[in-house]
Amino acid sequence: MSEKDRAKNVLTKLSRAYSDAPSTYLEFNNPFEMLIATILSARAMDAVVNRVTRILFKEYPDAKSMMNASANRIAEIIHDVGTFNRKAEYLKKTASMIVESYNGDVPKNMEDLVKFPGVSRKTANVVLQVAFGISEGVVVDTHIGRVTKRLGFSEADIPEKIEEEIMKLLPRSKWADYARLLGAHGREICKSRRPDCPNCVVNNLCPSAEL
Repeated sequence: MSEKDRAKNVLTKLSRAYSDAPSTYLEFNNPFEMLIATILSARAMDAVVNRVTRILFKEYPDAKSMMNASANRIAEIIHDVGTFNRKAEYLKKTASMIVESYNGDVPKNMEDLVKFPGVSRKTANVVLQVAFGISEGVVVDTHIGRVTKRLGFSEADIPEKIEEEIMKLLPRSKWADYARLLGAHGREICKSRRPDCPNCVVNNLCPSAEL
């Protein structure tokens, strides 16, 4: 079986197991909220991010109001996500750039998104796929990277290199599903410390399976 066929079979099986897997575990109502929540999610649990953004977006629902907010107040709200002072500055600067350079709208392309402070290529991919339905690349977070390596689709440690290899392995139409399904599988079964290989639906396709 070729690697492309194996990848296709993995996605087929995972799509049956995780048919209702969300494209993101972050709460948002519009592209601005998606961008801000994703910036905050760096090295933070989604549940914590969701808790703080409920307060944050109630006080600052758009880029203009966040641009004019006190950095200290933003830091106070987002305290639990970690590196809160730095992220507060990221949010204010991002909001200012959206208002001043993009007429209040979040841009829909990778080149512009990565100009925002705190926005990596992974963050930009999340915003594009989830908020706009655009697959310009493949999201590679901790879960997706771990499962990808265990499945033998990449040996790289750098997310950008893993993404590059997946983009060559799968057609663009499958990039969003790959991230969504492997992310769900990494959270449910293929966990970091103790992967549940006996209950894994793709254990027969995984070179790392311990059975």
